[in-house]
Formats: sequence, C-alpha cells, structure tokens
Amino acid sequence: MSTSLGWGLALVVLGGFLNGSFAAPMKKMPAWRWENTWLLYSLVGMVIVPVILGIATVPHLGGVYFAASWPTLFKVALFGFGWGVGSTLLGLGIERVGMALGFAIILGVTASVGSLLPLLVLSPGALWTRRGYALLAGLALVVLGVLFSSIAGGRRERELSGKSQAETRRGFGTGLLICLFAGVFSAMLNFSFVFGKELQQLSLAAGARAAMAANSIWVLALGAGFLANAGYCVYLLRRNHTWHTFKADQVSAAYWLRALLMGVIWFSGIAVYGMGGSALGPLGGVVGWPVFMAMVIIAANLWGALTGEWKGASRGSYTYASMGIAVLLGAIYVISLGGA
Repeated sequence: MSTSLGWGLALVVLGGFLNGSFAAPMKKMPAWRWENTWLLYSLVGMVIVPVILGIATVPHLGGVYFAASWPTLFKVALFGFGWGVGSTLLGLGIERVGMALGFAIILGVTASVGSLLPLLVLSPGALWTRRGYALLAGLALVVLGVLFSSIAGGRRERELSGKSQAETRRGFGTGLLICLFAGVFSAMLNFSFVFGKELQQLSLAAGARAAMAANSIWVLALGAGFLANAGYCVYLLRRNHTWHTFKADQVSAAYWLRALLMGVIWFSGIAVYGMGGSALGPLGGVVGWPVFMAMVIIAANLWGALTGEWKGASRGSYTYASMGIAVLLGAIYVISLGGA
C-alpha cells in the first residue's frame, strides 16, 4: 500500500469516527426535544461551518460555482437534498419496524448503494478486479457487522424497556418500505461527492489545495440537505408546540454550545472523509464510503458504551455488539487489501 493510499484510508477512518461521535453531546441536553437539538445542529453543521470552511479554503468559491456546469450543480444539490430526506426517513422507519431491523436495513443499504452504484456508473470494469473483489467482500462484511450491531441494539432495547420481542408495531410493512428508501436516500451524500468531481477540479484550478478541494461540494450538497432536515424539524416544532423549549428555564448557554459542538464535530467528519476520499484516487469515494460507514457505526457503539447506554444489558447483547465491531474492523481490513 502506497503512502498516499494509506494516508487516505487513515483519514477516512478518522472521518468516520468523528461522524459517529457527533451525537454524544445530546445526552447532556434533556430539556430539549429532538427537533430543538437537530435544527440547531443542522444549521451549524450543514450551513454555517461548511460555508466558513469553504470560503477559507477555496479561493473565489462563488466563481467556482459560476464556472461549473448546470448539470453538475444540479446533481450535487439534488443528491444533497435526497440525503437530507433520507435523514428524516430513518427516524420514521425505525419507529415502525424497530431499531434492530431498521438499522440493519438502512445502514446496510446505505453502505452498499453508496459504494456500488457509483462504481457501476463510473468504472463497471473495476468490479472484476482485485479492488472490486475486495470491495464486494468488504461490503458483505459491513452488512454482516451492521446486522450483528443491530441485533445487539434490539436486544438491549427490549431488555432495558421490558418489551417482548413479539411486540407488534403499527405499519410494519410500510416501515420496511420506508427503511429501504431511507437507505437509498441516505447514500446520496456520497453521490454528491463522487459525481461532483467537476467542482473539485474547478476548486483546484482556483488555487485550492487538493485536500480541501471537496469543500466546494459540501457547501452545496449539505446546504441542500439542510432544507430537508430543517423542514422536518420545523414541522415537528409546530406539531409538538416545542418552539418555546428553546427558552425553557432549565436551558442554559451550555445547551447552545453543545449543539454548536455537534455541528462542528459532524462536519469535521464529513470534511476529513472528503480529504481521505480524494487521497484514495479516482475511485476514492467508492472504496472509502463503506470504510467510512463502518467507522461511523463502531464509533457510535463505543460512545454508547462509554455513556452508559448498555448498562443493565445482558452478556448476550454485549457479545453481539462485540461481534459487530470485530466484523466491521475486519471489513475495513479486507477493503484495504484491495489496494486502497
């Protein structure tokens, strides 16, 4: 493995860890409902920080967009908005089918579609090479690792809530369909990255460093994704009458700072993933995406354990969680064997 590819893989792993860590501060914000926290986090992580970093790292950012072709701008924005829709569908799907099955479907589809579809479009012949075989094997392990992690989470949910495994859920069939759509739509953020190469090239021509050229993609894609996230949050704020919760008596400045921190951590993970994917070469977004997703899941599980989410869970749940992490780490190793 060359130094450049090794460095790129390390950045993708770091980006995944950061992205899987962003929600940890939410546990210290009990006075806010989900929609309060999510709206502020989305504004910071999807709009404010990306715009600041984009302006700081891509000279003449506005000129880059002006010079780009309309099809590229449209694809990046459309896929970004689609990813935002996927974020809202995730919660709806899990509510109907449960956390275990919901996460298994959504994250498995997201990892697979986000990697395979760009490969089939951009370089279908690469699927039958050493890199392609390693990618397919790694994706299979990612799906298996997600399944183990989801089983662990579902067992823990039942053990700590006292609900039986046979408990029925309203709209189960509809929930399965929602989860499938959530997985496909959630993969679209990677589509913006993979199919937005023209913006990267224009950023390089404008004087941006190679590691920072993808920031022009994130500004547009995440800004479009924010519209979907914000729209759903505003809907919930109106339906649940929780606008006033922003100013509740028990809400301190620490709440606003934690939401700010969530946005910074989350976008840092996206930006670092972009740097790593660029370093991995022309198919960096294809190879890097399943590694990124695997590390997101690993980090989320580790933070859950550190913050007491697994307190009171059975040994069997711990075993499934450990198996999930081990398999996901194995997936990262297998994908790296393909020369990434």
